[in-house]
Amino acid sequence: MFDEARSTRTGTVARGSVMPKFVFDFAEGNKDLKDLLGGKGANLAEMTNLGLPVPPGFTITTDACRHYLKNGENPSGLTEEIEQHLVSMEEAAGRKLGQPDDPLLVSVRSGAKFSMPGMMETVLNVGLNDESVQGLVIQSGDPRFAWDSYRRLVQMFGKTVLGIEGEKFERHLEEAKHAKGSTSDLVLDAGDLQKLVEMFKQVVQDETGKPFPQTPREQLIMAVEAVFHSWNTDRARLYRRQEKIADDLGTAVNVMQMVFGNLGEGSGTGVAFTRDPATGRSGVYGDYLPKAQGEDVVSGIRNTLSLADLDDLDPTSYAELVRIMHVLESHYKDLCDIEFTIERGKLWMLQTRVGKRTAAAAFRIAVQLVDEKVIDLRTAMTRVTGAQLAMLMFPQFDPKAPRKCIAKGMAASPGAAVGKAVFDSATAEEWVRKGEEVILVRRETNPDDLGGMVVSQGILTSRGGKTSHAAVVARGMGRTCVVGAEALQVDAKLRVASTAGGARFSEGDVVSIDGGTGEVFLGEVPVSPSAVANALRGQEQEVTDEDEKELLSSVKRIMEQADKERRMDVRANADTPEDAERARMFGAQGIGLCRTEHMFLGPRRQIVERVILADSPEQRQSALEELLPLQREDFVGILEAMDGLTVVIRLLDPPLHEFLPDFTSLSIKVALAQAGGNPNLEAEYLLRQVSRMHEQNPMLGTRGVRLGLVVPDLFQLQVRAVAEAAARLKKAGKDPRPEVMVPLVATVEELVIVRLKSEETLRKVAEETGIDVKVAIGTMIELPRAAVTAGRIAEEAEFFSFGTNDLTQTTWGFSRDDVEAAFFPTYTDAGIFSVSPFESIDVNGVGRLVSIAAKEGKEVRPGLEVGVCGEHGGDPDSIHFFESIDLDYVSCSPFRVPVARLESGRATVLGSGSISSDTR
Repeated sequence: MFDEARSTRTGTVARGSVMPKFVFDFAEGNKDLKDLLGGKGANLAEMTNLGLPVPPGFTITTDACRHYLKNGENPSGLTEEIEQHLVSMEEAAGRKLGQPDDPLLVSVRSGAKFSMPGMMETVLNVGLNDESVQGLVIQSGDPRFAWDSYRRLVQMFGKTVLGIEGEKFERHLEEAKHAKGSTSDLVLDAGDLQKLVEMFKQVVQDETGKPFPQTPREQLIMAVEAVFHSWNTDRARLYRRQEKIADDLGTAVNVMQMVFGNLGEGSGTGVAFTRDPATGRSGVYGDYLPKAQGEDVVSGIRNTLSLADLDDLDPTSYAELVRIMHVLESHYKDLCDIEFTIERGKLWMLQTRVGKRTAAAAFRIAVQLVDEKVIDLRTAMTRVTGAQLAMLMFPQFDPKAPRKCIAKGMAASPGAAVGKAVFDSATAEEWVRKGEEVILVRRETNPDDLGGMVVSQGILTSRGGKTSHAAVVARGMGRTCVVGAEALQVDAKLRVASTAGGARFSEGDVVSIDGGTGEVFLGEVPVSPSAVANALRGQEQEVTDEDEKELLSSVKRIMEQADKERRMDVRANADTPEDAERARMFGAQGIGLCRTEHMFLGPRRQIVERVILADSPEQRQSALEELLPLQREDFVGILEAMDGLTVVIRLLDPPLHEFLPDFTSLSIKVALAQAGGNPNLEAEYLLRQVSRMHEQNPMLGTRGVRLGLVVPDLFQLQVRAVAEAAARLKKAGKDPRPEVMVPLVATVEELVIVRLKSEETLRKVAEETGIDVKVAIGTMIELPRAAVTAGRIAEEAEFFSFGTNDLTQTTWGFSRDDVEAAFFPTYTDAGIFSVSPFESIDVNGVGRLVSIAAKEGKEVRPGLEVGVCGEHGGDPDSIHFFESIDLDYVSCSPFRVPVARLESGRATVLGSGSISSDTR
């Protein structure tokens, strides 16, 4: 007996032995089998089970793909399984794949677990050849349709399966259209298309040395393997890195009986959304193209009609589509994205999925579904992400600023984007590497433009609709996007865009685009703060727009739920009273990291230099007395701003050399003076002192606790300043809650020495002021040795805070400032990293050290407070990991506090297992 998950992946053969099952009929699966059938296959199965009109077909599993990618060949038995399911499809249809008189044709499409729009391959009309095209002419009664279908197959197969450059086919197509005096392929008649087929077949012969395959079953197997192979194309790998999708998932392949939207009158194809994916408004949204196949819609090569136009053209199909949209949204309890085809008045469903949406739409839709009593607010909170919240906190165009609108397209993905216009992806990437901000301007985008789309501030196209490639990918990445700006004539060769009204801009000219309105402006338009950011910091402004009001209300309700659900506290990293106040307004529950080194910049640096280089106790004491009141006032301001909340103050951490004169500059100064015959005795003395303390690798030298032991008075000056500041505030009726954190501890003995001296200083201040201030003393865990000896360190530390920036550097042996530019791109391209370990916690390495240290520390000291204060404290994926190992708080930059609050709430709920959510 097998469990359910295993039984779906296996089949039984003679004598009870088990062989893998690699092919599933649509009727055999369901929406919960995305790991095995991919998102598309699982949802096709679900629609089939709901009794919706889905063409017959079957899904080849991700297991088969992974085997192919690992071994370079299909798994044993796959071809036979495909044949069995194909025969069943042929028997049900009453015709065979590619039979000469009445051919059955199929599509072969990718379908990974997570949607990767346009990143992998599709082949349509598989089964056509020189004989069956004649049968399709007779069967359809439409020669143009038949030859257009064959033309599409040869072109797609040549590019996708045989790896021929698309331009070699596109050139012939453009010449044919030009000969007819048009830019549309609709002007080409059957004779034109038949000639194109011959030209395309000749391209195949010339490029591969072999004729176009005429055996339908050979076409099918080759197409399946091409889809498998497309999992590892450059654009697919780049998209996965961008979306943090694992490289080892593989894609399923869906083989489906062809239905034709280009079969004359009463036929067409489209994409529909059950709610507006850009705004979240309820209604019927989408694009429709009569006499077209699916790729014509998503490629953006033809401008689309609205679904309202479909109601005029074919009210029966429209009514059926609206009914099915309601069924799907009710079933999935979320916005659904639907691909459909109408063949001579018959509606067919080709795909559905939970639709990608903009950040604003995500929040609105989640709360709308609560108000409609479809889901509860707890579930709604899991339907949005911290990344989406961060997008909403970005500035928008200042509504009062002057601007010159030169075109208006469709608002595909909101936001305000300003940059220099570039007309191809490679230029976008090159200019961004030089520090420029760019807007990618294209007639329409295709998957090969992904690199430029990733780095651009925004994307502008003159063609396409809200479901075109540009729109879908931009929404998924959170990029501002305007599509279908028809007034713009984009000339990529001349690198210029112009309008009939005389407006124009060239590459390098600054343009601004508004993804919320679809407007395109010449020049730079100033931006204004986000209303969402203002609301989150408690500075609500008067809002008259109803959509904006709904959005602010939705964000507020979800954030209240997140704060109610989350287990971890959220603190901020802040070094000034202004940062502390800002963090508190954003909802921070204290300061998890106050970096004191930032307080010693400017003139104070010279005072610290005097402390370090002092020749006598008197000189050192004089400099310390000069520093004390300055440091005390720093802490008064921060503790007052965070009154009643914990403030973790890290003692001085930077390397010794940062407080000393520059060794190289000083050496040159001395050498020049000696060469000029006027030795500089003071400089020579300084050089001897600096030479004595010079280090080859200062980041692993005299810094942190080591500096505090070498120059102990510095640490004790800071401890005294903290205690005196807290005593003053407490005397004034305030509630200061400082904690002192010792950095870079590697062994418990270091901490013992600093702690004993600090406790002595705290006792002296209590005696002097008459006020006893409780100051917990803990340590920063940022070295591997500290992590693996955390049990011993916990005997002396009252709290742990993980400095994951340095812990990542010391665990990997990386110098962050050097390696990110030097070889991280190579590591990413090679698949060693899917994301930088400085951006998201390395769960298996650094994360394991954090987990070990937290567990062993709490075993020794049950009340030990454990948190994280590195950059990972504001990273959504890292927050979910920290929740899973029971850390008590995360700390991040003030602006990221709302993101951390939301993600901490989501992590608590999703980690409990009571709700599952996939926001990709």
